[in-house]
Amino acid sequence: MNYLLISCVLISSLSFAGYAISYFVSPNMKKEFNRFGLKGFGIYVIVLEILGAAGLLIGLFNKPLLLISAAGLALLMLFGVLTRIKTKDSLLISTPAIFFMILNAFIFYLAITQTV
Repeated sequence: MNYLLISCVLISSLSFAGYAISYFVSPNMKKEFNRFGLKGFGIYVIVLEILGAAGLLIGLFNKPLLLISAAGLALLMLFGVLTRIKTKDSLLISTPAIFFMILNAFIFYLAITQTV
């Protein structure tokens, strides 16, 4: 197994799991969804992030699941970047969404090019 792939998966999955947990313990996370005009979508986004994080970890043993999870999280982060642009957030504030979009696209690339 590719150690770079494993490292990227661990960074992404643990980060998304941490973000999901913070949604439930920090009122600031819910305020962010309100600020974006996505108040009703917060819980759906968090569920997708939890599923994606779990899918990445399980995907280390199941390549199709890894591909679906990485692509799904990259797409979710693309929408996150677009939302940040729409709300005119600074590049600095938008950096995490950009980073995780690129990271999950990279995971997808590594997984698709990896030979078992």
